Amino acid sequence: MEKSGSSKHLVNPDDVINNGKELLEAQAHLWNHIFSFANSVSLYSATQLGIPDIIHSLGHGKPITLSQLISSLPINHTKAPGIFRLMRILVHSGFFGLQKLSTSASDHEEEGYVLTDYSRLLLKDNPLNSAPFLLAMIDPLLTHPWHSLTTWFNNDDATPFATSHGKSLWELGAIDPKFNRMFNDAMGSDAQLVMKVLLQDEYRGVFDGLESLVDLAGGTGTVAKAISEAFPQTECIVFDQPHVVAHLEGAKNLKYVGGNMFEGIPPADAVFMKWIMHDWNDEDGLKLLKRCKDAITSRKSLSSSAGNKKGKVIIVDMVLENQKQDKASTQTQLLFDVMMLGLLPGKERTEKEWAKLFADAGFTHYKITPLGLRSLIEVYP
Repeated sequence: MEKSGSSKHLVNPDDVINNGKELLEAQAHLWNHIFSFANSVSLYSATQLGIPDIIHSLGHGKPITLSQLISSLPINHTKAPGIFRLMRILVHSGFFGLQKLSTSASDHEEEGYVLTDYSRLLLKDNPLNSAPFLLAMIDPLLTHPWHSLTTWFNNDDATPFATSHGKSLWELGAIDPKFNRMFNDAMGSDAQLVMKVLLQDEYRGVFDGLESLVDLAGGTGTVAKAISEAFPQTECIVFDQPHVVAHLEGAKNLKYVGGNMFEGIPPADAVFMKWIMHDWNDEDGLKLLKRCKDAITSRKSLSSSAGNKKGKVIIVDMVLENQKQDKASTQTQLLFDVMMLGLLPGKERTEKEWAKLFADAGFTHYKITPLGLRSLIEVYP
């Protein structure tokens, strides 16, 4: 007779894995993913402590010792042993390197820390400084919603972010100046890097011949500033929510306009969207694309010297399931898609999903150019 609550289908571990080595490998794989968050928070802490800048300023391109690093850190020195352990995982992850150096006191060699290409992106004086993006993405405001993911699957909230904070990301940004500034700084730092690439010869042709361009939801205008300087003949408009652009001043061929992009977009030869479409679900994304089409095909958007040309929409966003990408890049894209699940109602899209949106919005053709983890997409009416 079976005891109450017992099951006829108990899982026998030997039925799953018969080999001890395979069992330990399975456990190691599981642990690797359980603790992978420690990489992110370790890098977050190192950046908050200013470790990349300390290595840069003290080393001048040469390695610095652990004792030099510790003596330069604003920490409780009883915690100094923890710095070695923090640096050990970050060296393993490739963010810092170890190099041999000879000390003046003896002939033996010891190791010192140096920057790598990855940690150089976190230097404050680097024009392409990615630290604001890192600090925002790992900030508790953006990581806490992950603890609400399971709850969200069982409620009616739009996002886990709303479950966690009681309002959407955009609503919080409108009432919390500190969060708004942090988020805009993060997007601005990413925009600097993207524009550095887009204005190189391989890509800059995408802006040739444009007499006007709208940087849609362009935040503080990092993208539009770069385009306006590189193409002084192009009139650039940063179009974003009124609270975002309220105190920003334009110059020459750059101006800021506040408004609701779902209600209307200023007419222009091109509408540029960097990391905008992935914020929205297909229904809202379709509305947005239709507004873009209205903006680039209106009579006002085409100057008298432009003849019968039609405008275009320029999108920088991810295209999933690209067979040419390696496994690591695909994983990063999928992680980003899950991040969107946690923060916003949007998603990353496959080319098939993009194509359907473009067709449904009335566009006739598009062109995709790989751009690292993302793609440069040109869409034509």
